[in-house]
Amino acid sequence: MDIITLFLIAVGLSMDAFAVSVCKGLATQSYKFKYSVICGLWFGGFQAMMPAIGYFLGVNFKDYITAFDHWIAFVLLGFIGFNMVKEALSKDEEPADPSFSPKAMVTLAVATSIDALAVGITFAFLSVNIAAAVLFIGVCTFAISAVGVKIGSVFGTKYKSKAELAGGAILIILGLKILIEHLMG
Repeated sequence: MDIITLFLIAVGLSMDAFAVSVCKGLATQSYKFKYSVICGLWFGGFQAMMPAIGYFLGVNFKDYITAFDHWIAFVLLGFIGFNMVKEALSKDEEPADPSFSPKAMVTLAVATSIDALAVGITFAFLSVNIAAAVLFIGVCTFAISAVGVKIGSVFGTKYKSKAELAGGAILIILGLKILIEHLMG
């Protein structure tokens, strides 16, 4: 997998965390740098951990499904992307929670990284250096989440749905790219 594709996957995956970070920034009474670090560590850590878990689960089944792995990648990325787009276009608003406690953050970190687990399963069927990929995804998500808290404290929820929409579109396009490359090659 080339670095551009990995970067786009990392950015696409981090959009849920970005949207939640923006909401966290919005909910805070006053911005503190430590809030950015807390969100970055929780979201970046889980976004790195989940694809690693998915990869190791997928590797165990790789021999059985190599013939149609490209379809699995296409369906998983398309499904995740579609759900992100649907959520972005939904009129339902979730109330912002100002808490940065471990209990609040672990719930959000798991919720925003479930899609990364599915991407990790996809990685098991592709030519991916998993250590480099999870590190890259984690660092990218850390940075985007940390910035999201600051943006939320300044601009509010104006960009939340746009971020989810962009992330979903990126994942759908990447799923199509993987499928087309396999069918053409």
